[in-house]
Amino acid sequence: MILEKIQREVGKALVGMEKTVELMTIALIAGGHILLEGVPGIAKTTLSRNFAKTLGLKFSRIQMTPDLLPADIIGHTFYDMRKGEFKIRKGPIFANVVLVDEINRASPKTQSALLEAMEERQVSMEGIPLKLPEPFIVLATMNPVEMEGVYELPTAQVDRFMMKIDLTYLPEESEKAMLKRKNLGKFTEANQVVLSSELVQTRREVMKIHVSDAIIDYIYRILQETRLDERVILGASPRAGEHLLYAAKAKAYLEGRGYVIPDDVKELAIHILSHRIVVRPEYEVEGTNGKDIVREALEKVEVPTG
Repeated sequence: MILEKIQREVGKALVGMEKTVELMTIALIAGGHILLEGVPGIAKTTLSRNFAKTLGLKFSRIQMTPDLLPADIIGHTFYDMRKGEFKIRKGPIFANVVLVDEINRASPKTQSALLEAMEERQVSMEGIPLKLPEPFIVLATMNPVEMEGVYELPTAQVDRFMMKIDLTYLPEESEKAMLKRKNLGKFTEANQVVLSSELVQTRREVMKIHVSDAIIDYIYRILQETRLDERVILGASPRAGEHLLYAAKAKAYLEGRGYVIPDDVKELAIHILSHRIVVRPEYEVEGTNGKDIVREALEKVEVPTG
């Protein structure tokens, strides 16, 4: 199975990232993007680079800084003196797996340069639309403890991320195992284990996964529950429902089923819905967050049995 091959190969370079790799694989084959939040030094870049290597995909890394310009991401045109014509120099966004490191360090104007790329799978340069390679996934990182020199992500941009994954410190045994392997020099870079044709076929097969009307209704009622909660300013969007649907189909496929079950939706809902929910300030100061809203919604909505 494609997931097992990816997890096994990434495991040559990292320890304890199996669940994260599963979520990244789901997002990739479902056509989504991921927001990775975690403190420095927990291998976000190493994970992203080796994930791309297992699939034989082109990887690029963009370090976001306050002085970064949109042209530094998408590229620019220049005049070729020798040939007497204008040419296009493509930026680092033209890759399959794009790691946008510390996304909230860039100005809102620069962050907005990612919106078209994430939604339309293209960028515009001098009014000319340029298609991005397929598949295309943005992995954006954020530091949860950084307060100075950062900008808040626009709500419209946050909503374009299919998932938000919180990366924490490894469990004790996993971190010790990592240190032992580092000490013995047993970590190696991942190699390609999935052919491009296999990835394309997987994405086609995912779209064929059956979703019953009961599951569609279940997804809608979860979304609606977040919107009706008096503690929120903004609940889960229609795009969130679309992302949850596609991700559930991908999860079902990776587990060898031709149909989605309620557990697929329940297991992914926190990752897909919580980061989009805007909690009212008076409840936020009390410690309520998007995850709490989603968990309670899942408890309130009746799970379909048919």
